[in-house]
Amino acid sequence: MVKLTGTLVLVGAGKMGGAMLEGWLAGGAEPAHIVALDPAPPPEMKALLQRHDIRLNPDLSTIRDAEVVIIAVKPQLMEDVLPGIAALKASKPLVLSVAAGKKIASFERHFGADAAVIRTIPNTPAAVGRGITAMASNPNVSPAQLALARTLLEAVGEVVTVDNEAMIDAVTAVSGSGPAYVFYLTECLAAAGEKIGLPKDLAVQLARATVAGSGELMRQSGTDAATLRQNVTSPKGTTYEALQVLMAADGMGPLFEKAVAAALRRSRELAS
Repeated sequence: MVKLTGTLVLVGAGKMGGAMLEGWLAGGAEPAHIVALDPAPPPEMKALLQRHDIRLNPDLSTIRDAEVVIIAVKPQLMEDVLPGIAALKASKPLVLSVAAGKKIASFERHFGADAAVIRTIPNTPAAVGRGITAMASNPNVSPAQLALARTLLEAVGEVVTVDNEAMIDAVTAVSGSGPAYVFYLTECLAAAGEKIGLPKDLAVQLARATVAGSGELMRQSGTDAATLRQNVTSPKGTTYEALQVLMAADGMGPLFEKAVAAALRRSRELAS
């Protein structure tokens, strides 16, 4: 249940902001306690705001009870956006970032060294309520604010906490960028199926359903991936033969290590 005593200010009403807003409303958040700031929200988001009578782009001077400010804009726009909303710091709100690449210190520069700031990295399955978000906070965040942040983020999936902000870069390399790895795996599986004679449409359908179904089986069963893999692998069978290739010394394991390391390196380069 999302309970707000003050105003939740959503800065950035794009896909991630929209997915979160839908989750908050479904979780019982009062539309009267929500404000959205976005100069050009997508049509579907604008319709959602109008349907629930949520204020869009009001004068900031009318917001005197900001409880939490959710920053959901693209990192490259951040330095243009933050100065314009810094006046909200008068209410001493929790500042919760769901934008990649911006460190806690960058928000402290705009909202003050005493600001309560939580930096997070969600991922795109949040759009269907199946995301996972990692969060790191500065020492100014109270237990009540941490609990509120968790409730707001759980509206779009699982939430984990890391003690060290530096770990956010590693999280980005695994779960933040991870959906793209899975999508590419699906592409490769479909292409391999087509190469051995399957019609393209059928190969794509088989690959998509297999990846999606396997993920859901792993989620619902709670069984670790290694055990699930072993369960489907018969000795000397077809899966066994394929895994001899995928699990070889130059197979998927080392390749994923290189890919995740590259993502980690880039995340550190982009962080500011």
